[in-house]
Amino acid sequence: MPQKEFDAIVVGAGPNGLAAAITLARAGRSVLVYEANETIGGGIRSAELTLPGFIHDICSTVQALTVVSPFFKSIPLTELGVELVTPDAALAHPLDDGTAAVLYRSMQQTCATLGDDAKNYRRLIEPLVKNSDQLNRDLLGPLPLPPHHPLTFARFALPAIMPARALAEFLFGDEHARGLFAGIASHTMLPLENLSTAAYGMALALAAHVTGWPIVKGGSQRLADALGKYLQSLGGEIITNHRVESIDELPAARAYLFDVTPRQLVNIAGKRLPDGYRRALEKFRYGQGAFKIDLALSGPIPWKAKECRRAGTVHLGGTLAEIAQSERESAEGKPPEKPYMLVVQQTLFDQTRAPQGKHTVWAYCHVPNGSTFDMTERMLGQLERFAPGFRDCIIGQHVMTPAWIEAHNNNYVGGDINGGAADLLQLYTRPTLSLNPYRTAARGIYLCSSSTPPGGGVHGMCGYHAARTALSDLEKIRSS
Repeated sequence: MPQKEFDAIVVGAGPNGLAAAITLARAGRSVLVYEANETIGGGIRSAELTLPGFIHDICSTVQALTVVSPFFKSIPLTELGVELVTPDAALAHPLDDGTAAVLYRSMQQTCATLGDDAKNYRRLIEPLVKNSDQLNRDLLGPLPLPPHHPLTFARFALPAIMPARALAEFLFGDEHARGLFAGIASHTMLPLENLSTAAYGMALALAAHVTGWPIVKGGSQRLADALGKYLQSLGGEIITNHRVESIDELPAARAYLFDVTPRQLVNIAGKRLPDGYRRALEKFRYGQGAFKIDLALSGPIPWKAKECRRAGTVHLGGTLAEIAQSERESAEGKPPEKPYMLVVQQTLFDQTRAPQGKHTVWAYCHVPNGSTFDMTERMLGQLERFAPGFRDCIIGQHVMTPAWIEAHNNNYVGGDINGGAADLLQLYTRPTLSLNPYRTAARGIYLCSSSTPPGGGVHGMCGYHAARTALSDLEKIRSS
C-alpha cells in the first residue's frame, strides 16, 4: 500500500475512472488509481472467450460516443497505438421480407433505404448533424441550464422528450424507418412508450452521420490500455487486482473519486456520507439487464438481406411493434419471447480478431434485471430468422448471463450495463437530484461513474466532469 499522500485517488479503472484520473493528472495533480480486476478497462476489455485466436469484447464493442466525446477528442489515440475502424454502414435493420433499412454515414444513402419516410427522417436528423459540435457539448454532461446553444438544444429536445414509439409512428409510415428508429432508441433499455426514449434514437443516429460507429482494431482492450499508458505518462499510478472494500483502507488524499454505482459507494464510504444522502443513494434504481452471447463462426453470417453484410451493427427484432413488445416484456419482468437484439460483426472490418477466414459475433438482448432465464435459444432463433443457415456456421460459443456480467464488473448490477435506469426521472438527476451530481454530500468524495450524467456509453464524460468538480474544490481549498 503506497504511503505517500496523493492529491486524488480514483477507485475503478473503467473509461470514466481513467478519464477522471487523466483530467486530474493533466492539471498537475498526483493521482493513484485502484482497479479490482487484473486488467484495467471496466466495460472496454477483451478476451478469447470462445476459442484460441478469437478476440471478443466482453462488454462495449462499438464506440459510437467515443469519437464525439470532447474528452476522447483530447486524447492522442493514434499516437498511443489505437486504430479505429469505421464501417461505411453503421447499422442495418432487416425485415422478414429480405429487405433492410440502413444507417450510413451519408444522409443521402440512408434516405435511399427509407422510401417515402426519407423526407421526415432528414428533417429530424439533418439540422442536428449541421450543429453537432454545439449539441454534443450540451448532451454529454449535466443538464445545461441554460443550454450553451439554446436554439440547437431546443431543436433536439422538443422531439427527444417524446416516447420513441410515438415519435416513430408520427413521423414514419413504413416499417423500414419505424423499425430502424425503434432499434436505435432501444439502446435505452426502456419500454419505447417511456418519455425521452426518442432522445437515444436521435443522439445515436446523429453520431452515425457525424463520425460513424467505429470499433477498435484488435479489440476494445486496446483503448483501455492506451488510456492507462497515457495516464502513466502524465505521472499517474495504477494498482490492479486490488478490490477496495472500505475508504478507510485507502492512502491519504485530498479527493476520492469513485467509478462505482451508488450501491458500491454506500458499501465503501457509507459511514462518511450524511444519513439523508445515503438513503437517497439507496433508492437509486437499476435498469434492465443484458444477456450476451459471443460466437466464433466458420464464415460470415449468411444474412437474407444482403445490406446487412456491409454493416458493423445489425439490430434484430423486426417491426416497431415487435421491438416495443420485447422491451415492454423485459421491463415487466418477463424474458421476451422474440428478443430485440444488438448484433455486431467486427471481423467483417477487422480481420485481426479471428484466424483467417473465421469470424466473431457479439450479441446481446435485454432481460429483466437479475434474470436467470437462459435466452440462448431465443437469441439464436432470431439470428436464424434473419440469416437462414446461421447455426451451421457456429464453431464456438460463450454465454454471459446477468449474474456473470455483474460478477465480471460489479458496476453492472443485475446485468444493468448502463449504471442505472436512464428514464426521465434518472436521466440527468442521477444519482440524486443535485446542482452538481458528481459531488457527494461528504467533503472530498466524488462519484465519477455512469451513474452520473450523461450516463452509459464509452465517452469518459462522467469522469471528466467529476474531475473538473474535484479540481475546482481543490483550488478553493488551496486559496482559502
